[in-house]
Amino acid sequence: MVKKIMIVDDNPDIILSIKSGLEVVAGDYKIIGAESGEKCLELLKTETPDLILLDIMMPEMSGWETFDKLKGNASWGKIPVVFLTARTDRVAKNAGGFLGDDYIEKPFEIVELKRRIDEITNR
Repeated sequence: MVKKIMIVDDNPDIILSIKSGLEVVAGDYKIIGAESGEKCLELLKTETPDLILLDIMMPEMSGWETFDKLKGNASWGKIPVVFLTARTDRVAKNAGGFLGDDYIEKPFEIVELKRRIDEITNR
């Protein structure tokens, strides 16, 4: 079964590198890229991913704000969210780990990312 993974990050190079990396280690993923929280919400009107990788630090709509909008919507609220961020402070780690399904710091190993995605989507 193909798993749809949405990557929400304001850096298109991050989206491309995660997409490329996951395609190498997992042939059963369809990657959907969104370069902002707004684009994520727009894409969710036509796409239903199995999991969302969400950056925290984005301009205009932060990952926290995007997360709130996701969880406040009956259609999207059940989609697992993994915070994927360069923020390493304890507040962000605690909030991300508590609110989201996982919290992964950049940089990360693509094999470890795949393992954690599979762990969450196979629950």
